[in-house]
Amino acid sequence: MSLDKKLVDELINITSRASIACHSFIGKNDKMSADKAATDEMRKCLNQLDIDGKVVIGEGELDKAPMLYIGEKLGTGKGSTIDIAVDPLEGTNFAAKNLPGALSVIAVTLEGNLFNAPETYMNKLAVGKDVPKDATDLDFPIEKNIKNIADAKNKNLENITACLLDRPRHKEIIEKLKKLKVNLKLISDGDVSGALLVTQKKYNIDIFLGIGGGPEGVLAASALDAFNCNFQGRFLFKTEEDISRAKKMGIDDLNKKYNLNEIIRGDSIFCATGITTGDLVNGVKLKNGKYYTETLVTHKNSFIDIVKKEVAIT
Repeated sequence: MSLDKKLVDELINITSRASIACHSFIGKNDKMSADKAATDEMRKCLNQLDIDGKVVIGEGELDKAPMLYIGEKLGTGKGSTIDIAVDPLEGTNFAAKNLPGALSVIAVTLEGNLFNAPETYMNKLAVGKDVPKDATDLDFPIEKNIKNIADAKNKNLENITACLLDRPRHKEIIEKLKKLKVNLKLISDGDVSGALLVTQKKYNIDIFLGIGGGPEGVLAASALDAFNCNFQGRFLFKTEEDISRAKKMGIDDLNKKYNLNEIIRGDSIFCATGITTGDLVNGVKLKNGKYYTETLVTHKNSFIDIVKKEVAIT
């Protein structure tokens, strides 16, 4: 069963409006206000849709930011029953400091097809469709993953590029990659967009890996699925509170490794609108009294690859 194609334009409008809502906070060093503006606008717009929606991936617990919370019901209740994943402002620091790569992101599936992820960390690995599914694995040593990617792409190791968050927790991984003479793209935030860089050759990213947010992993997976990429994730539970929350969500095997088809199933729509210009899309622009936005969108069952749609909103 497919999602209604009219949802594509409706969701583009929603992420565009959320992006515009926080435009005035760009560079003001106030990430909380920017996040609240995007969240409030996204909630308002979603509640106007003829859907029976429920948030299964919310945002904000780790940063104590304003939330579209897990379990929140959205829409008029008149249409299809859908699961919703949101990150109204992906890359809060990017927006606050006027740095590249801030996005407003949403993904939807029909009910029951999107993994209900806890607000905790996840160890992730993503590669493009040109790498065989069995060539990489979270349980492989980094050296094996990199060498298998190089073999699959007929590249030398020094021509492989890995993307990961620039965090102290990745010190060991970074040192191993340097020993292999692999090129590094270290990002300060925004691991949804980081994972999506494996989708097309023009980004020149061969693997995305490392520890980031679990909800962001599920959001990225919805787009990666449309590109037939490979993704694996394993949640990391550091506190008893994390474990308790996961068990309430039905996660019994705390060490389970999740493949892409276990995170997202069936048809999906993914939208990411630029707030500040980054690798994927341009940021919000104001021209002659109109806001212009650019959105990366995938709709799996209508075989949309990457479509960048520009929308003008007065």
